[in-house]
Amino acid sequence: MVGSRRHRQCPTPHAVTRFGIVRDATLPVVWTLPADCRGGEVLSEGRLSIGHRTVTYLEAGDPSGPVVLHNHGGPSSRLEARLFDTAATINGLRFVCADRPGIGASDPQPGRSFKSWADDLLQLADSFAAQRFAVTGWSEGGPFALAAAAYLDPMRLVHVASIGGASYGTFGANWAARYQSRVDALGGRLALGFRPGLQLMYWLLGATAKHFEHQFANSIIKSVNAADRAVLADDEVMMLFLATCRECFRHGSAGLVVDATLLYQAWPFDLTQVRRPIHFWQGSSDTLVPEAINKSVADNTPEAIWHPITDGGHFIAVSHAAEILAAVAKDLASQSD
Repeated sequence: MVGSRRHRQCPTPHAVTRFGIVRDATLPVVWTLPADCRGGEVLSEGRLSIGHRTVTYLEAGDPSGPVVLHNHGGPSSRLEARLFDTAATINGLRFVCADRPGIGASDPQPGRSFKSWADDLLQLADSFAAQRFAVTGWSEGGPFALAAAAYLDPMRLVHVASIGGASYGTFGANWAARYQSRVDALGGRLALGFRPGLQLMYWLLGATAKHFEHQFANSIIKSVNAADRAVLADDEVMMLFLATCRECFRHGSAGLVVDATLLYQAWPFDLTQVRRPIHFWQGSSDTLVPEAINKSVADNTPEAIWHPITDGGHFIAVSHAAEILAAVAKDLASQSD
């Protein structure tokens, strides 16, 4: 395992951020990074060999705590763990985020599937000697958390949370198209009908993320609601988010294309038959994954626990990280050895 030490500095208050977001002083500051500005924490990067390939992950939070395996969004990567470090530490959780195959520093896996990634998560848990663990997923990572709920033993996987999950193939191939933004709806049409177009779309996205930082940041700012812009007005949050997006494309966009194709296709597992508690966290004003999508999924999941965040956006994963991980910690504590 390779460790690296990061140092934080408390951001200096200012009205206009590096990316041109004007802070609204009337809005409450509710996000958790970097709440304590403690600095000097150690984030450990590790690699797990599975057959002839390597899965690379980043650990945050409390290294002695129970294990949470987090599924990053898209475009994103293992570096997403940094956004949860403070909340994971507060809740005493060992927070681990792995790059999915072909993304970031993880090797590609021909023919990968929801089931194969659930198997990888189980091997990660085994590598940490975690008899019981939790799985979370934000945005594009949400469906991979739901797949873990479908495929893994509930005696070991004791908490599952999808946070603004891109649940596009739950009830059939891109069933959610009528709720999606124009960009996501286009992605669905390309994923299902013209894969070269999807490859070009994500190649352009990767080129923008890696080489045109301000344009990429501005495109995000324009696509989210006021609550999300308040979160992204913290320059450190924005810089960490941009870094995790860039890392997604370390070796190109092929891994993200596979991710998106899996999300848009009809899922091979049936959530209506999964009988175990599953937590759904959703911002009521999410413009990237509208509430109607995950409300429909939760309504058809037998033991769903619905957590609506009034006026929240897609970045509730950051603004409400402490609350989300408190629920995780509670379940892990109640079912500890």
